[in-house]
Amino acid sequence: MHNRIKVSRCVEKKEKSPNLQNKSSQVATMNGHNSLGMLQLCMRINTLHRIRMELDVLEKKIITHLRNSESAHAEDFSNGLARKFELTTSACVEGVQQLSEALAYKIVFHDSSHVLWNGLYAGEPSSSGINPFLQELERNLIIISDTMHERVRTQVVTDIMRASFDGFLLVLLAGGPSRAFTRQDSEIIEDDFKSLKDLFWANGDGLPAELIDKFSVTARGILPLYRTDTESLIERLRCVTLEAYGSSARSRLPLPPTSGEWNPTEPNTLLRVLCYRNDEVATKFLKKTYNLPKKL
Repeated sequence: MHNRIKVSRCVEKKEKSPNLQNKSSQVATMNGHNSLGMLQLCMRINTLHRIRMELDVLEKKIITHLRNSESAHAEDFSNGLARKFELTTSACVEGVQQLSEALAYKIVFHDSSHVLWNGLYAGEPSSSGINPFLQELERNLIIISDTMHERVRTQVVTDIMRASFDGFLLVLLAGGPSRAFTRQDSEIIEDDFKSLKDLFWANGDGLPAELIDKFSVTARGILPLYRTDTESLIERLRCVTLEAYGSSARSRLPLPPTSGEWNPTEPNTLLRVLCYRNDEVATKFLKKTYNLPKKL
């Protein structure tokens, strides 16, 4: 990955109106949103990485010095002298991993909540697409690109990508009563997810395509459900529920519990797609089968 991530847009850039800019600024201030917390985490990640690198250098110097020392004994090395910093090194690696994940989820779910959770597909999907979220991500990615050591930058950006994919699916499957989708909206959703992936690919200057594909498997499996007709979704839900609960589910489909893992063949995921389906067939099925209200 280059020293500076080149971010490309696959959706048309739209200038925010003054009112929207002021509103976003006010929401950001209310949420305590600023780059200070992010920069602090970046510096801590850089520091741990630097400590690890310096330990490697120090370890090599010590071993070289002892090998050249007249008082050195062969058993000193056979007893593990070369691994004296092993625990410290592994602690640095683990610390970088934990801080990287914390930074990623802070950026997506805290700093960007006003455009992700409060904005994406709230109301009419055609007028509340992913572009504001992409702009927020781009701003943070540029800061990280300019701040992070190149040896840990890819790990941090990968974690941000994973968090953004999680956030995208959370909006679709657990976004609350402000979200509802027709089959026609599936094209918007799929185009938006492609734009999200392209942000991290950045015309080949960002993350490797195979890495993006690896972490987008779940979303790519679920998104086709949004263009599937309602009757087929209901039938698929019946089939997977019968497989999961056996003959006891024939008379009345039980309400499937949340598994915590979205999956296109998992009953709860299919039920959630139906809950956010904006058509009469889905509404009648949910009311009759589960006594669920029209708005969840």
